[in-house]
Amino acid sequence: MELKTPLYDAHVKAGGKIVPFAGFLLPVQYEQSGVIKEHMAVRTEAGLFDVSHMGEVLCKGKDALANLQKILTNNFENMVDGQARYSLMCNENGGVVDDLIVYKKGENDYFIVVNAANREKDFNWMVQHKFGDVEFTNVSDDYAQIALQGPKAMDIIRKLTSEDNIPQKYYHAVFNATVDGIPCIVSKTGYTGEDGVELYLDSSKAEEMWDKLLAAGKEEGLIPCGLGARDTLRMEAAMPLYGHEMDDEITPLETGLKFAVKMDKPDFIGKAAIEAKGEPKIKRVGLKVTGRGVIREHQDVLAGDQVIGHTTSGTHCPFLNYPVGMALIDPKYAEVGTKLQVDVRGRKVDVEVVALPFYKREK
Repeated sequence: MELKTPLYDAHVKAGGKIVPFAGFLLPVQYEQSGVIKEHMAVRTEAGLFDVSHMGEVLCKGKDALANLQKILTNNFENMVDGQARYSLMCNENGGVVDDLIVYKKGENDYFIVVNAANREKDFNWMVQHKFGDVEFTNVSDDYAQIALQGPKAMDIIRKLTSEDNIPQKYYHAVFNATVDGIPCIVSKTGYTGEDGVELYLDSSKAEEMWDKLLAAGKEEGLIPCGLGARDTLRMEAAMPLYGHEMDDEITPLETGLKFAVKMDKPDFIGKAAIEAKGEPKIKRVGLKVTGRGVIREHQDVLAGDQVIGHTTSGTHCPFLNYPVGMALIDPKYAEVGTKLQVDVRGRKVDVEVVALPFYKREK
């Protein structure tokens, strides 16, 4: 039985095409717009996403920091209040349990955001591996999350709140903000490659906030966007997705997330296994389709007749106007400019290794 987010009725009313995703019923696109129009709105004006399916966990107590240091791969010692940090949570074999974001609210007081499909799994993992004076609390159902993204996103949010309620830097949050009278956490972590904010707020206020944002952004061309555009946008920005570019078998180093793995920490779950594996035997690369066709996930990447890896994601990118994919391949073939092929249902499609991300916004 799929769950509904607090904005389910708003999506139906707006003509959202509802599909099951990560245990929730969510709009893949809207009748009046469609994936391409929604994608282009975020690249050129602004788009509004319901990301209430994501999970939230509180971590509190005298040993909260020590627990994060042990359970997660990144280092959280030097964070300031309001700062956010991306991390992986690994199993004993060095594979990825999930990727997540940790916010520091205050001394030994943290707010963790996890992937929707892994809400229960992640929370259980944290509870099973906790020690000392710490409490992990799953507060996923208490929060709605709305993401406002695009070059005009900041103009829109400024209509509804003052500057001191808006984080000044990427990967920061304001915890006790109010947006048009509604208490919110306002953060800046984005998953589209564009500027913008995420609002975490009481589930009961979600629809009111959704309507306020759409009304405030009307002149700027703000439209609601579904899962389809969220995926094509994250692909252009080459953002890794759990279950695609990483999973329980793939280590963070193999998928190019070394920046979030602090091997100089005394210890964390999975560290010994990652060390034992040595230099990664696979590497995440970007592929641009130079032949005819669109590449998708789970397709073999070929150098001549030799299989050298597989695709993890692939789609046609509306803003770039050509198909791309990400793949995990033998590092020998990972140099930018290398010509390869992808087996698309028995047909070889020409591709070229390109630098990631595929798209980068002009600052």
